[in-house]
Amino acid sequence: MSHLIAPSILSANFGNLDKDIELINMSDADWIHLDIMDGVFVPNISFGFPIIKAIKKLTKKPLDVHLMIVDPDRFTLAFKDIGADILTVHLEACSHLHRNIQNIKNLGMKAGVAINPHTSIDSLKDIIADIDLVCLMSVNPGFGGQKFIENTFEKIKNLKLLIEQKKSAALIEIDGGVDLKNYKKLIQVGANVLVAGNTVFNSENPHKTIKLLKA
Repeated sequence: MSHLIAPSILSANFGNLDKDIELINMSDADWIHLDIMDGVFVPNISFGFPIIKAIKKLTKKPLDVHLMIVDPDRFTLAFKDIGADILTVHLEACSHLHRNIQNIKNLGMKAGVAINPHTSIDSLKDIIADIDLVCLMSVNPGFGGQKFIENTFEKIKNLKLLIEQKKSAALIEIDGGVDLKNYKKLIQVGANVLVAGNTVFNSENPHKTIKLLKA
């Protein structure tokens, strides 16, 4: 399959959100990426259910929801009800990760697991066959516009090997610092989904930027 592009709404203009959602609708983007932050798991707060509900009404793209929150299982059903298509939880935030994944899939959503830059790929070996997506954080989670961590390339290679060894169908998603300088190499080493926020919404021509990332 060709790689997927998921613009991150965290970098959109919230004063004119309908315009930015329509931009994504009309572009070559595949998903819309939503970073949900609680101010506890990460030192930032993003947005909650009212904003997600508004986005769902406007968008024609699947919602790729990335939970950067503690105890995410409390809200699994709520995110299903509000329209999440892919729901990703952080390995570091889950005491019972396998149960969290089962609950997500039982509700009919795709299940993803995100790991922070310091977390080893080996920590995924017991869950990789059960999930649909791995979100590799290529910056420290919590804020947009950070510098890409170069070790991510090596982690992608190791993750790809693990996926092959375990005969998993999980996609590899890269979140943080994706730009027009590194996206080709990310795809070459095995990335399947690229999350791009500032690179898209701060560009002079977001449509063209998404097309380049997708090419």
